[in-house]
Amino acid sequence: MRPSMRQQKNAALRRLLTDTPFVVAPAVHDMFSLRLAEQAGFDSACISGAMLSYSLLGVPDIGLLTLTECVEHCRRLTRHARIPITADGDAGYGNPRGVHHAVELFEDAGAAGLNIEDQVVPRRWGSTRRKEVVPVGEMVAKLAAAVRARVDDNFMIIARTDAFGVEPIGQIIARARAYQDAGADMLLPIGPVSATCEADVAALVRALRIPVTLSAGTGLQPAASAGHLTLERMREIGVRRASLTTLLPLAAMRGMGQSLGTLQEALQPASASTAESPAMSPTIDALFDTAGQMAFEEALLESWAR
Repeated sequence: MRPSMRQQKNAALRRLLTDTPFVVAPAVHDMFSLRLAEQAGFDSACISGAMLSYSLLGVPDIGLLTLTECVEHCRRLTRHARIPITADGDAGYGNPRGVHHAVELFEDAGAAGLNIEDQVVPRRWGSTRRKEVVPVGEMVAKLAAAVRARVDDNFMIIARTDAFGVEPIGQIIARARAYQDAGADMLLPIGPVSATCEADVAALVRALRIPVTLSAGTGLQPAASAGHLTLERMREIGVRRASLTTLLPLAAMRGMGQSLGTLQEALQPASASTAESPAMSPTIDALFDTAGQMAFEEALLESWAR
């Protein structure tokens, strides 16, 4: 029987990660960004949960998007995609039963793989702030459930770990090996922040049979989420994939902001044409008052902890 288009894209991502020394996957958030990524020649893409949270809700990625919302957004993109796209499943939407259900839905929606993280829920937002991770056994059970749930063996289970914020490298490697043994197909460590982060990432690469991927922001400058490593340095130490979570959303924001600023100038009377036009290309943080959102999140989590 001829493989379905979905199976072909799943297999294409597997081949890409096996045959290509270094894969760059831009995050796509709508059909414009998807088509542009394809036209630019990228062989795969990803969906960033953080960028979805910003673009759909206008809030940081603190777990407010529902499973249904994320799955349906994924489906809208993948049904027209010519390239494989991985999705973001946060902490799996519950216990191993929730993970099993989530994998079934995302695979049915056309994703070629799914990130599942080991953060404690409610999750922390950002790369380096006070994070907590679940015990290794709890995450292993979730990954095992994810493996059992998938129909196509080429559907990738991507284990994200936030342990760099709370554990030394020896424990992180042991955790990563347990995830690998549970069936994870790729490891996504977030926010290596120590002075030895490059050596730590290289040690992870050497310790695992599965590929390591990093979340690299725009890719145009080093990002905290990737330990401030450049794309070239990632390639040199053996990281297999870099996901560029903020490149296209930021480019879209700045392009729209510049167009609106130009329009405002054109609408001004001639006598006011020399006045300075307002800045129309804010950062994501400024646009959505992220500092205020972070303060709210901290107060909320502290109240839950009491």
